[in-house]
Amino acid sequence: MFSIIMCGGSGTRFWPVSRRSKPKQFIDITGNGPMVLETCNRLSPVAGDEEIILLLGRQHLSEARDIFKGRKVHMLAEPVGRNTAACMGLGVIYAQYLGCKEAVAFLPADHFIGDPHSFLDALRAAGKLANSGGIVTLGIMPNRPETGYGYIRRDQEHTDLGKLTAYRVSEFVEKPDIKKALQYLASGEYYWNGGIFVATPETILKEIKEQLPDLYRGLKRLTKTFGKEQFEAELRDVYDGLADVSFDYGIMENTSEKVYVLPCECGWSDVGSWASLYELRSEGHDEDQNLADGDTLLIDCESSFISGRGGRLIACLGLKNCLVVDTPEALLVADLNRSQDVRKIVKELKKTEKENLL
Repeated sequence: MFSIIMCGGSGTRFWPVSRRSKPKQFIDITGNGPMVLETCNRLSPVAGDEEIILLLGRQHLSEARDIFKGRKVHMLAEPVGRNTAACMGLGVIYAQYLGCKEAVAFLPADHFIGDPHSFLDALRAAGKLANSGGIVTLGIMPNRPETGYGYIRRDQEHTDLGKLTAYRVSEFVEKPDIKKALQYLASGEYYWNGGIFVATPETILKEIKEQLPDLYRGLKRLTKTFGKEQFEAELRDVYDGLADVSFDYGIMENTSEKVYVLPCECGWSDVGSWASLYELRSEGHDEDQNLADGDTLLIDCESSFISGRGGRLIACLGLKNCLVVDTPEALLVADLNRSQDVRKIVKELKKTEKENLL
């Protein structure tokens, strides 16, 4: 199965470890190597290296080549970020150029999967269903009333896929407030939207042609230049004229295709913040529910996450629900429960033109 791995994004919520020059997907966040490498290795039973296409920013091409040195993973560098619609469109026409004729999986590069076996079973089933038409998305089984994710509501119409069942999608729902999230969890009809899609190249391109004609025209230009010297210049010219549109907004909200959600319980996490990483690594918590990395000394601390990456001792006394992340260039101290707001620090740094810290 051809798999297109989307490696864009700046990972601002993991500042000061994640930076423009080396965002979250190229960092060892979970302890299993760079997240993009972990993602590709997870796919090995269904996708060989020659069936994997990395879509990344030009500034990260050298980093990716070092990570995948000696492997035959394909890499396409976007000249500028134009969101997931352009990324997926570029990936799918390149997959066609490489000979892909069946369903393609589109996946983020920086998610954690605790149960790869169940995840791959769902991906295989999604591929079989997508080959018969339509777009399939994996719906992550929710285990809490999460307000930070979008949701997918299933319809009653369903398709049996052996041990798994796919449902027609009733609607995609934006991030809810806590009251609605509780209702979604109780109903059993809603799943987290993990941004994982499966469809054939023909289906994706048909939808792009109908919904995003400017993007389609640009992609048609590019299909004529793969493998030729003028490809890079043509790619820059095409991307200069593209709008910044997500696949969810540009395609999924108005698609005429059948859309299915395949429920998947696979220990998924988007590892979207320091707090989510703290929860993910619960097995590493001490008896006072602290998680500590690096050279640290904790006295009378509770429920705190201390990450020492700056090469010096971090001594903490009497902290509770705190986040401390030390790097050679910057030190972050925050309320662990507000780790989603770390991006606000990045915004302020942009205002003060402290480019060396971004």
